[in-house]
Parts: sequence; C-alpha cells; structure tokens
Amino acid sequence: MNQKTRNLTHGALLAALYVALTYLQNFLIPGSATWAIQFRVSEALCVLAFFTPAAIPGLTIGCLLFNISFAGALPLDFLVGSAATALATAGMWFSRKWTVRGFPLIGLLLPAITNAILVGWELSFYIGGGFFLNALYVAIGEAAVLLTLGTALYYTIRSRHLDEKLLNP
Repeated sequence: MNQKTRNLTHGALLAALYVALTYLQNFLIPGSATWAIQFRVSEALCVLAFFTPAAIPGLTIGCLLFNISFAGALPLDFLVGSAATALATAGMWFSRKWTVRGFPLIGLLLPAITNAILVGWELSFYIGGGFFLNALYVAIGEAAVLLTLGTALYYTIRSRHLDEKLLNP
C-alpha cells in the first residue's frame, strides 16, 4: 500500500473512530461531550497527530461529521469546532519534537488553547457568559482529557512501538 493510500485510510479510520466515540460517550453520559465544560474522550485521539499527519484531516473530519450530525450543536459549531481541531492537530504535528524531558507538554496543551479561543468565542456569541469564562471552561475540559487520557494513549503508543509498527511503517 502506498503512503497516500495509507494516510487516507488512517484518516478515514480516525474520523470514524472520533464520531463513534463521541456519540457513544454522549449516549452513556448525556451532555458530557457537548456542553461548555466537556470531557470529550474522543479528543484524546489528537495525540495521534504526534505520530502521523493523517490525524490532521482525519480528526478534523471526524469533528465536523459529529458536529454536523448532532442535533444539539450550535449553528456554527461545525465550522468553529472543526477549525479548532484542525489548528490543534496541525500544531501538534509541527511541535511533535518539542518535549519537556520526553513529555510533549506544549503539544498536549494546543487543543486546550485552540478550543478555548475558538469555541470559547462561539459559546460567548451564542449563549453569553463572557468570553474568558467560556474559554476557561473549554480549556479545562480539553486539558483534562489530553493530560490524562491523551498522555496515557501517547505513552501506550510509544511503549509498544505502535508508532513504528502501524503509523509509520
């Protein structure tokens, strides 16, 4: 399989996994993946952007598909949320070698930063509450997911050498 086909396949699988995980979470714990303070488990998949550029379009499309298909989404969420995911994963790919003692802290915080700014603005625009408070809520949820589940996923991939076996053969 050539590299273009492999990246397309990885991206499609990540998009499907993002949508499925987000719907499953919203089904099991209603609102936990869609409110201002959200703990969207599927966001932990962003760490895959450290290992493959296919995560950038894959997770962006996954976010877009969920936000378009979720009945409770805000009108611009498909655009704003997807843009935040695209910027975060692209930033993670480009910052993948910036670590603090082997820990990619800067990259892991990028989704919290991009989502805080973009989704925080969107929430302020639609539901009020002030930009800084909304941005803080979004940042807390994103940082919590990435620093817990994302870190666990990152170290699992590294310790089992899955980055070498699956993502960049």
